[in-house]
Amino acid sequence: MAIFRTAILMLVLLSTMALLAEPRSDTNRVFSPCSDASLQRSDGFSFGIAFSSRTSFFLNNNNSLQLSPCDRRLSLSSSNSQLALFRPKVDEISILTINTTNFSPYEFVGELAMMP
Repeated sequence: MAIFRTAILMLVLLSTMALLAEPRSDTNRVFSPCSDASLQRSDGFSFGIAFSSRTSFFLNNNNSLQLSPCDRRLSLSSSNSQLALFRPKVDEISILTINTTNFSPYEFVGELAMMP
């Protein structure tokens, strides 16, 4: 009887381990931080941080209308802006670092804005 219980327990344990060890894949094929995407557990998601002067996030130097870094009306590419992109997975704790070899975030006395 004890051998039977042990065999059933081992079978349950092995089947549980097989389910936990199943490789999960990233099903999110949207890599742009400015695009919408549906996510599920173990999917990667993209987001970015834009570094630029404060005025470059406003349309036509109008300080009352601040735009998202994803807005095409902004000219961030021509204003010496820098972008850091990240793609962590859902339910994953990540340490995000920015390569400062050729870029110093301290040079931008303006703002940093996050892209959803």
